[in-house]
Amino acid sequence: MNVKTISTTLALVIGLASAASVHAHRAWMLPSATVLSGENAWVTVDGAVSNSLFYFEHHPLNLDKLEIRSPSGARVEAQNKASGKYRSMFDAELTEDGTYTFEIHNQGISGSYELDGKRHRWMGSADEVAGIPAAAESLRLSEIDRRMQVFVTKGAPTVDSFSPTGEGLELLPDTHPNDLFSGETTVFRFNLDGKPAEGLAVLLIRDGIRYRDQVEEIRLTTDAEGRVEVVWPEPGIYWLEAETEAPAKQLKNASRRLSYSATLEVLPL
Repeated sequence: MNVKTISTTLALVIGLASAASVHAHRAWMLPSATVLSGENAWVTVDGAVSNSLFYFEHHPLNLDKLEIRSPSGARVEAQNKASGKYRSMFDAELTEDGTYTFEIHNQGISGSYELDGKRHRWMGSADEVAGIPAAAESLRLSEIDRRMQVFVTKGAPTVDSFSPTGEGLELLPDTHPNDLFSGETTVFRFNLDGKPAEGLAVLLIRDGIRYRDQVEEIRLTTDAEGRVEVVWPEPGIYWLEAETEAPAKQLKNASRRLSYSATLEVLPL
């Protein structure tokens, strides 16, 4: 199978329309707290893929790519990892003061093909594409870059953990994500491969959609500097997602699907 023959029209596309659907599957992490104090500080994080945000009813979150970074940038080990039928969970001890980043960053090639009349889903690296059976038909491949983050602060918030890597979609908050209050304006900036992500569609959904008639999503679009402003309508846990497409870096004549998501807590003013 020659990857160079892959057409852009065969790339898999996931749009914001499906993300806004009540029936869409969304991946998320939910911390037991986002702001802590004291010497003996721990946080428990649940993770799942579900139809209703922050409600366990579909699939546990894969924690294989989980990384926890302390305020100083040191790696923190996740403790008591477990995965059940509908959710995953882990604990983390916060020994430093400042802001911790919990991140799952998945990169690779995603696609599907037909073989002997059956449809097969495929995921792997660019080096593994050559292993797809030569007799495969209707091959559809695209690169993926998905970053999911949660921020937890012990003591006073710090910003060192928000240094951009220049890779994929990244959040560079002008307002610290652990300093959000209802009725106030928050400014977020997004980078795409180290440059401002202009025209990026950003979606925000408050928890509790299972108990509302309407999703009540907030839709925003970044300006030329990759910035969006949001005035939080009420307190709660919010799920943020941004998605876009760009030319593939490893596959020729294909696309790259990028997404960023985060769980944010907005407190009463």
